[in-house]
Amino acid sequence: MLAFDGAGIDGSAYTDVVELAHRSPAWLDGLVSAWSTYGLGLFAVLMVVGWWRARHAGARAAVVALAAPVTVVVAYAVNDALKLVVREDRPCQSLRVVTLEACPAPGDWSFPSNHAAIAAAAAVALLFVSRRLGAVAAVAAVVMAASRVWVGAHYPHDVVAGLAVGAVVGLLLTSAVRRRPDALARRLTATRLRPLLVAP
Repeated sequence: MLAFDGAGIDGSAYTDVVELAHRSPAWLDGLVSAWSTYGLGLFAVLMVVGWWRARHAGARAAVVALAAPVTVVVAYAVNDALKLVVREDRPCQSLRVVTLEACPAPGDWSFPSNHAAIAAAAAVALLFVSRRLGAVAAVAAVVMAASRVWVGAHYPHDVVAGLAVGAVVGLLLTSAVRRRPDALARRLTATRLRPLLVAP
């Protein structure tokens, strides 16, 4: 099975970042690696906080907040489908470099970055829930994208594309929900999901 080699796009920039990571202090590499691996948990926390606040503001706001995790799942699905279409080898496979993160097995495609797409989708969705939470998530999304290059998991163009996919999906889905929040709120409050929408 033939795979796309993205090294010709920004392989030199990727190599520069990986070499910089190797020259950096161990504590910094450890911090970046931990964020790259576990940082998506922050977005889940922010979505829970956004939902909890929105729930106390009313069913309409809660519907928009509950759309955030759904948006993330859809963004992940769209991004994963693109991976199967492009089938770009991981840079650590094409360039044969030693990276902070273990090089994934062949067939674990690189373009676009799932981490970046998930982070961007969450950030955009959260901007519709709370500007403050959305701003925090947006900064965290950029840092997440950069960390994926730092640990050697992705080319720069992989994470930029992932951010774009997540942002577009987040914008489209959350905008669609915001166009009819009242109707959705009425339907959902008439179901067993009412406790998720209205604070006691």
